[in-house]
Amino acid sequence: MSQTYRLGVLDGDGIGPEIVPVAVRVATGALERAGAGVEWLPLPVGLAAIESHGAALPASTLRALETLDGWVLGPHDNMSYPPEHRTVLNPSGFLRKHFDLYANIRPARAFPGTRATATGIDLVVVRENTEGFYADRNMHAGTGEFMPSPDVAMSVSVFTRPAIECIARTAFELAMTRRRHVTIVHKANVLTLTTGLFRDVCREAAAAYPAALVDDFHIDALAAHLVRRPGDFDVVVAENMFGDILSDLAGELAGSLGLAPSINASDAVAMAQAVHGAAPDIAGKGVANPTAMVLSTAMLLDWLGRKHADESLVIAAKTMERAVEGVLALGIGTADLGGTLGTAAFGEALVGWMRDER
Repeated sequence: MSQTYRLGVLDGDGIGPEIVPVAVRVATGALERAGAGVEWLPLPVGLAAIESHGAALPASTLRALETLDGWVLGPHDNMSYPPEHRTVLNPSGFLRKHFDLYANIRPARAFPGTRATATGIDLVVVRENTEGFYADRNMHAGTGEFMPSPDVAMSVSVFTRPAIECIARTAFELAMTRRRHVTIVHKANVLTLTTGLFRDVCREAAAAYPAALVDDFHIDALAAHLVRRPGDFDVVVAENMFGDILSDLAGELAGSLGLAPSINASDAVAMAQAVHGAAPDIAGKGVANPTAMVLSTAMLLDWLGRKHADESLVIAAKTMERAVEGVLALGIGTADLGGTLGTAAFGEALVGWMRDER
C-alpha cells in the first residue's frame, strides 16, 4: 500500500453533482485495485455553498484545500448565482489564481467507437493559466477590466517572461514524453509586443530541448490547420484565452467536449477539472457524459504519482484510461456520443470493465 493521499471533492454546479461522484467512484475502484490509498474530502462550492455558507467558495473550503494533495472540481455556473456573487472571480478562476495553477493541461484525442470529426487527433493544449488576455486572472488586485465612460469598456492583458518560461518548460517536458513536437501559438503580426514576447520566450526555452521539433502559428491559422490536419500536431502551447479556445475546438474535433479532460497544476498541487461547463439545460436529468471528469481525475492521479514517485497512483490512472477506452470501443456511451446509457450507468460500465479486466 502506498501512502494515503487526501483529495478534495467539490461537486460544483449544474451537472457537477452527477458527474463528479461518478469520477470518484471509478477512481476509487482503480485505486483499490492498484493498492493506492486516497481519502476523499467533500467540500462545499458553488450555488449550494452560497445557500449554505453565503459564498461560492467559502473560507472553510479554501482553508481545507490548502492542506490537501489535490482536488477534483466540478463545473461552475456563476450565471445562476445571485447578482452580488457574479461580480467576483468564479471558484475556478479564484483557485487557479490563489494556488498559482499556472499550467492547464488539456489533452484531445479520438477514442475508437466514438464519432470523432478528426479520427487522427491526439494532441495536448498546454495553456498558460494566470496571465494573458483573461482580465480576471492577470491582476494582483481587481479584474483588469474597467469602463472610463458608460460607452467605453477596456481591459488589460499581461504577459511576463517568468510566467511564459514556466509554461514553455511544461510544454517541452511534456513533449519529450510524447512525439517531441511543440507548436507555439501567438498573434505576433498584430499583437507584436505581448504575443510576440510569448513566441520569443517559448523559442528561447526550446534551446534546452534540442531534440524537439518546434514551429509556431498565428492563432487564426492554427485553428484552420487543426480542422484540416489535426494529426500533425502534438503539444500546443498557448496563452490563456488562445489555449481555452483551441482546446474547446480540439475537444469537439475529438468527438465531444464530454470527452475533454484537464488538470490545472502548479509545482506543488493540482486540480482536476473537465474542459466543459455546467450544462444547466441537462442538469438533473442523469444524461450527462462523465467521461471528461473521469479522465481529469485520472490525470490528477497520474500527476500525483509522478510527483511523489508512487507507481500505484500511475497504475490506477492508466486503469481508468483503459476502462474508458475499452467501454467506448464497444460502442457504449451516453447520448452525446450516440449511446443510450445515463450518467450513473456509464460509470458502472467503467467499474464493470475494470472488474472484468482482472
